[in-house]
Amino acid sequence: RRAMDFYAALGKRPIHVRREVLGHIANRLQAALWREAFHLVDQGVASVADIDTAIAHGPGLRWALMGPFMNLHLSGGEGGMAHLLEHLGGPIESWWRDLGDPSMTAELKGRVVQGVADERGARREEALERTRDDLLIDLIRAKGAGGTLP
Repeated sequence: RRAMDFYAALGKRPIHVRREVLGHIANRLQAALWREAFHLVDQGVASVADIDTAIAHGPGLRWALMGPFMNLHLSGGEGGMAHLLEHLGGPIESWWRDLGDPSMTAELKGRVVQGVADERGARREEALERTRDDLLIDLIRAKGAGGTLP
């Protein structure tokens, strides 16, 4: 409780980990997304840039505001999460069964490295980092001013 209060006083949003697992919760969730992103590239479903665009301009926008469960709840309309699960629970399970299990082969690594280089183009990392960091600071400030989101 003391640690939670300390970090909250610094303006952070600490979470209560109820059971030890390997890695941090946010990192594990990222890893699940990365796993499927690498699989989609490996299977030739989409390019690195296409996947980055799909996340950055799709769920990533909503995830920057609230987490996956609250977003799902709002997707359920008036019935919320219960309504969503009633209608999409089965399809979601079928998507889970279809998720990939890629291996980090030399070929896959090469395709991803080249895909990132293609997406970056002539832009320098320093400029991308600066723009990202400036926008993140703006987003953190905006979220703090909004105050009512979970």
